[in-house]
Amino acid sequence: MGKKIRVVVLFGGRSGEHEVSLNSAASVMAALDKEKYDLIPVAITRDGRWVSGVTPEQMAAGADPLELSGTGGGVETVTLPADPTNRALTVLEKGRAGKTAAEVDVVFPVLHGTFGEDGTVQGLLELANVPYVGAGVLGSALGMDKVLMKTVLAQHGVPQARFWPCLRRDWEGDPAAVIAGVERILGYPCFVKPANLGSSVGVSKAHDREGLVRALNVAARYDRKIIVEEFVSAREVEVSVLGNDDPIASVPGEIIPLKEFYDYEAKYVDGLSELKVPADLPPDVVGRLQDLAVKVFKVLDCSGMARVDFFIRRADGEVLVNEINTIPGFTRFSMYPKLWEATGIGYRELLDRLIDLAIERHRDRARSRTDFTPPGR
Repeated sequence: MGKKIRVVVLFGGRSGEHEVSLNSAASVMAALDKEKYDLIPVAITRDGRWVSGVTPEQMAAGADPLELSGTGGGVETVTLPADPTNRALTVLEKGRAGKTAAEVDVVFPVLHGTFGEDGTVQGLLELANVPYVGAGVLGSALGMDKVLMKTVLAQHGVPQARFWPCLRRDWEGDPAAVIAGVERILGYPCFVKPANLGSSVGVSKAHDREGLVRALNVAARYDRKIIVEEFVSAREVEVSVLGNDDPIASVPGEIIPLKEFYDYEAKYVDGLSELKVPADLPPDVVGRLQDLAVKVFKVLDCSGMARVDFFIRRADGEVLVNEINTIPGFTRFSMYPKLWEATGIGYRELLDRLIDLAIERHRDRARSRTDFTPPGR
């Protein structure tokens, strides 16, 4: 066997989805083939510092990685310089500052939400010239910002529920105007969300004006941009996408919430939801979902992986796109890998493919010149 591929698994982060990231990263690290990969766990603390050698399990148990760093055992505070000639983690510890901690072949960002899924980490990795799993800067940013995502998809004729965006400044400065706009355009009930977050963090269902006020206040805690969406009585279905320029779609799976809606607790805490994989749908609807999932993936310039979430409206069976997640949950029980398993790609093979796709995409981008030579020279 040739040289192992050195994979940095990046997890934690400055996000309301910090704990979700720890669960996903633990599953990824347990499943990656140790015969093929050298794994380097790198935890991002809640205040944004990077520490290598700390496992997701240690973080989940409450360990402070900054207290562990500098005590030996390979735990060190590190950084990844935005230097394309380096491609190595660099130590920040006193006495070893500036020393190379590890060369990096590929980064697997298992980060959810802000400062991880929104293009920020992806921009750093592009500057460092390091291959990484998942969407690039643009696809990540569009996938995270629900307002821009829905605006771009609308321009491409993708069917969606109606929505109303506003800024936190608008809500705090003229709440009456925001309320009037929501009631005029959408009515009740409606969903209120931070525009840039996932895992249903900060999401509320408003049944009346009093509930709308509460929901807007909650969403405003998490983002400067808020989106309000119409309520759709519908089945909730998800499709996983895998690939770069020629992506493929999985079989659909259905979420059957046992609460009023599929919120954070239903997803990660109390288990009050049922996942049906594959979903019980006629072949023509399955084809429609898969075609739309691939279209959304391409329109938003995604790569590697994504999960596209849909509504199937009960009144008329129309398929509506809800949103895309460019770094979906990655535990063995998460919908993204479960859908691929039902399609015929197991968890470990899925991870192999994602790393291969990251390297493939990096090689393709390296073909683009960064200088200019006039034609004929």
